[in-house]
Amino acid sequence: MIKDIVLNIPVGQDKAPATPFAVALASLFQAHLAGIAFQFEPTLPPVDMGASLSGRYLEQARDMARQQADAAIARFDELARREGISAESHRFGITTAGAPTRFAEIARRFDLAVVQQIEPDQDAMDEIIAESALFDSGRPILLVPYIQKGGLTLNRVSVCWDGSRAATRAAADAMPLLKRAKAVDLIVIENDRPKSEDFPGIDIAQHLARHDLKVDLKRLPMTTDVSTTILNFAADAATDLVVMGGYGHSRLREFVLGGATRGIMQAMTVPTLMSH
Repeated sequence: MIKDIVLNIPVGQDKAPATPFAVALASLFQAHLAGIAFQFEPTLPPVDMGASLSGRYLEQARDMARQQADAAIARFDELARREGISAESHRFGITTAGAPTRFAEIARRFDLAVVQQIEPDQDAMDEIIAESALFDSGRPILLVPYIQKGGLTLNRVSVCWDGSRAATRAAADAMPLLKRAKAVDLIVIENDRPKSEDFPGIDIAQHLARHDLKVDLKRLPMTTDVSTTILNFAADAATDLVVMGGYGHSRLREFVLGGATRGIMQAMTVPTLMSH
């Protein structure tokens, strides 16, 4: 069951879809929702401004960051109040370097973390926070596309399967969502190298069916790459949610993502649950 959810509230965006999405998700599961807004500490530009100008610049930058975080929290609080869900919100003053680790640590206390996909040419901080939550929280993350409209529907869910540990973890973590789905497509990309003896998907399909899920096994030929194959299928099948393992590792805050994971994070068009 999903009993509590944590959201990385997008700051500086008037119409960030992750906020109403997380509120609707909490309402669907009657779960508690915690909203976290980061107020980033400013840094001085690489020019000598003098002591007085530097101090004034930092003060103004802190005020703007605080106002943006407070505005994001106010939108979150209003949406939560309107939907009548159990919710709390917090603003953290923090450096950009410290935010990813802090969010991952917070996410360990929740069933699910929700993070918004970054828009092209935007600050990549939300993406780094998502990667940190994926690798370091021990919890699943649900990525919300920046083009998302409305909450989550579960008419059709696509579960990506390659026999790996990460894919196994993702399928298990997604079970509360899968049980609410009207149809579940189990996707196996045939050109992938098998990672286990049951790679064709029959055994895992039977496992999911024993949980009373309506599972349809789909063997897909690889197109350009794994992420493109998944996204093309999701578009053709009108998929509402993609479930997949998140591949890669982190070392000293430098994240190394697998190709499919990076491709989905950058080009996703439907909400995607990932587990590592």
